[in-house]
Amino acid sequence: MYLELDGQGPLYDQLTRALKTSILDGRITAGTQLPPTRELAHELEISRTTVLAAYEQLRAEGFIDGRVGSGSFVSQLQARPLAHHVHTSIPAPSRYVQRARAACNWDIPRLHRGLRYNLAYGYPMINPTLNNAWGRELARAAVYTQLNAIEAAGLGALRKQTCDYLARRRGVQAQPDDVLIVSGTQQAINLTARVLLNEGDRVVLEEPHYFLAHQALVAHGADVVAVRTDEHGLVCEELPSQAPRLVYVTPSHHFPSGAVLSMQRRLDLLHYAEQHQCWILEDDYDGEFRYDSHPLAALRSLDEQDRVIYVGTFSKVMFGGLRLAYMVMPAALRSDFLNAKYLGDMASPVIEQAALARFMENGGFERHLRLARKELKARREALIAGLKEHAGDRVEIDDTPAGMHMVAWLRDYDAPRRAALVDYAHEHGLGLHPMSPLYLHAPDRQGLLLGYCGLSVNELREAMRLFGQCLDHMERT
Repeated sequence: MYLELDGQGPLYDQLTRALKTSILDGRITAGTQLPPTRELAHELEISRTTVLAAYEQLRAEGFIDGRVGSGSFVSQLQARPLAHHVHTSIPAPSRYVQRARAACNWDIPRLHRGLRYNLAYGYPMINPTLNNAWGRELARAAVYTQLNAIEAAGLGALRKQTCDYLARRRGVQAQPDDVLIVSGTQQAINLTARVLLNEGDRVVLEEPHYFLAHQALVAHGADVVAVRTDEHGLVCEELPSQAPRLVYVTPSHHFPSGAVLSMQRRLDLLHYAEQHQCWILEDDYDGEFRYDSHPLAALRSLDEQDRVIYVGTFSKVMFGGLRLAYMVMPAALRSDFLNAKYLGDMASPVIEQAALARFMENGGFERHLRLARKELKARREALIAGLKEHAGDRVEIDDTPAGMHMVAWLRDYDAPRRAALVDYAHEHGLGLHPMSPLYLHAPDRQGLLLGYCGLSVNELREAMRLFGQCLDHMERT
C-alpha cells in the first residue's frame, strides 16, 4: 500500500491523515480490508504501536469498521475524488463582517512592536507590588469560590463593591441590580450597540473621539455623526436637530483632548437626551486619575431621567490583562442588557471577579489607586518637562492634570511632514501616534497623542530626548 506521510506532527497523526486522504479520494474503496498492523508497520518501517494508534483514530471517526485483531475494513463512505485544482467558493460575508473589515486596522499595533520607547495610549501602569497581592487574591478565590456559579450580571459581591466605590468616588448612586459586569469597556460598547441600534441608526460621537468606539459602532451599521469639541468638551449647541439614537461621550476627561465637560453643557446634554428621547453612553475610562483635585462627579450622577448608560473599567486602573469592566444600566434597559450579555458569553470570568471583589473589600484596590496616582503624576511631570526641554516651542502642549495621556500639537507641520516625523522616529526606536486617525474629518492642525503610562520616569526622559533629536532632523530636511 502506497502512503505518503507529510512529515507534520507525530507519526500516528501523519499516518491517520494519509489513510483518510486515500479513503476520501477513492484510492482505498469501501469494504477494502486494511493491511494487518504488523504488516503495515514493517512496510512503512514504523512501530506497530503507531499503526495501532492510527487505526483506532480512524475507527473512532467512522472511517473503518471492526476491531484490531479481527480485521479492519473501510466503512461505506460516499468518497468523492479530489480534483487537482480545488476552487473553493466562499459565500459572501455578512454586512457586519464587511463593515468590520473596513473599520479594523491590524497594521497599527504591529508597526510599534519591538520599539525602545512606545508612547502608546492605553497601557496601564505596571505596579510591582500588585503582582503578589493579586496573586494571593486569585489563589484564595480559586479555593473559596463556587467555580460553577455563573451569574450573567456578574458576581453579587463585586457588584456591591462596585456600587460602594461609585458612590464614594464618582457620585453615582446605584444598587447591585443596576450593575452589569462585562469583559472590558469594548464589550460594554458592543452590548450597547447590540441592544440599542439597528442598521442606519444615528449615533453622535465627539470630534475627535475614541477610535475603538467608532470602529465598533460603524461595524454595527451606525450612521455616525461627529460633533465638535473645544476646551469645555462637547459643543452641545451643535448636536443634530434630527434625534440620534445614542450620544457617546467622555465627559470627565474627553478622549483624546482631556477637556472636562462643563456643568452647563452637562445639563444641556441631559436636557437634549430628554427632549429627543435618546440615550447617552458615558465612558468614564480614566476618571480615577486626577492630579490636582478629587475626581469629578460623573454625568450619571446628574441624570434624573435615567437616560445615561454609565461605563467604567478596572482594566485601565489595574492591568490590561484584567478584562473586567462595569455598566450602570437604566432601569428600562436592564433585562435587555442582561439578555445580550448572556447570549454573548454567558458571564465574565468568575475567579477574577471574586478576587477583585475581595481586593476592593480589604482596601487593596484603594491602596493601589493611591500608588498609581502618585506614580502617574510623576510620569506626567517628567513628560511635560522633557517636552519643554527638548521640543520647546516647536510643540504646543494640550494637557489637563488628569488621565494617562496628553496631546502635543506640532507647529508648522502639515500631514505629509507629520507622517515623515512619525516614520523617522519609528526607525530610531520611538513610537509616536498621530491624532489624525481620531477624527472623522481631517483636522486643521497636526498633533501627537502621547501616552505616559507604559514608560518609567527615566524612560520618558530618554524618549523626550530622542523626540527632540527627531524634531532636529526634520528641521534639517
